[in-house]
Parts: sequence; C-alpha cells; structure tokens
Amino acid sequence: MWGVPWWGLISSAAAPVLLIGGWTVAAGLQPRFDPVTDTVSALAAIGATDRWVMNLVFLLVGTCYIVTALALRPAKAPGRLTLIGGAAAGMLVAANPEHAGGFGSVPHFVFASIGFAGLTLWPATAAKRGPAVPWGLRPGPAAAAVAVQFALLAWFGAELILGAHQVGLAERAVGVAQSSWPLAVVLSCYLPLRALAQSQSTKATYASTAAAAPSTEPPTT
Repeated sequence: MWGVPWWGLISSAAAPVLLIGGWTVAAGLQPRFDPVTDTVSALAAIGATDRWVMNLVFLLVGTCYIVTALALRPAKAPGRLTLIGGAAAGMLVAANPEHAGGFGSVPHFVFASIGFAGLTLWPATAAKRGPAVPWGLRPGPAAAAVAVQFALLAWFGAELILGAHQVGLAERAVGVAQSSWPLAVVLSCYLPLRALAQSQSTKATYASTAAAAPSTEPPTT
C-alpha cells in the first residue's frame, strides 16, 4: 500500500497556499515594496511593517513541510529527514531576520542556505526504484524536480551576487517550485491506491458473478 494519511495531503496542499498567500498579504502591508526586485526576507526584516505576518508564514509553512515528511511513509527515510531539516532551517530564518535596509545577518544567510538546499535536494534522497513505486518517488521525476529547482536556485543566487533587478522574482519562483513538489509527490502516492482499489473491485465483481452463474458442465456419472 502506497497510501499517505489524509493529514499529509492537507499539509502538502496548505504549504504553497500559505506561502503564496502569506507573501502577498505581507507585501500589501508595506508602504513601498516591489515583488520583482525585493526579497521575501525583506517582508520579515527588522523595520518592516507588520513583519510578524511573514514570520508567521515561515513558521506555518515549515510546519507543513515537517508534517508532510512524517506522512510520506512511502519515501526513503533520508529524503524525509532532509525535508524536515530544510523545513526546520527555514523556520529558523524567522528567528534571524535581515537588518533594516536589506542587510542580512550571518545566521540568516546560513539558515536560509540550509533551508534552500534541503528543500531542493530531498526528492533525490527520497526516491525509490521499482514498477510499483509512485511516479513522484521514482528516480527520473525526482531527478527532474531537483534539476528544475537547482536551476531556479542558481538564478536566485546569480541575482543576489550580481545585484540584478529580478531577485524577488527569482526567489518567488524557487519558493513556488519547492512548495509544490511535496504536494505532487503526495498526489502521486494516491494514484496507485485508486488503481489497486479498482482492480480489486473488478476482481471481486467477477468472482461473485462467476460463483452465482449456473454451471454448464455435464454431470459426471
């Protein structure tokens, strides 16, 4: 059985909704904020208006990741632990905010880097081989997920280093990708269950029909 508890489905679906909705609300509270050029961390930086909103989002989304990791029983343990580690590091970002003006502290940079790394790499360490493995946990899709997220993370890093004007957009692209993949994996774990249930139902119906049908074999003497 490749099932995931119902609460894992809820937590995996809540993460991208909370993240996107949270940074949208937090950005709307700022007197001046450009989501293309300004980072998400600026919404929780010291001096930001109602910075508690984004800090709360960091904590809630991290909690969703941890709950999802606990629910993903079909995945390998190293992958689940990597997801938990990345989530925990992301939650610690809230406790180590940027300073006013966008100057990040060293702990903020360290925890943010660990969080990005964990959320990017966990699909590779969670993958399994076998025809019955849900597609989201197979090596091919897992490698593709890591490649896409790594490419987006490299874009974000380049924007930060070069001081370009799309750092906020790049960070949001990374966030959407990283928060959406756990949901995709959880949904893939439900597909084999549905197929298995339909197969078992078909077999049971056939067996009951065969048992109820009158025998056409001639009597033996």
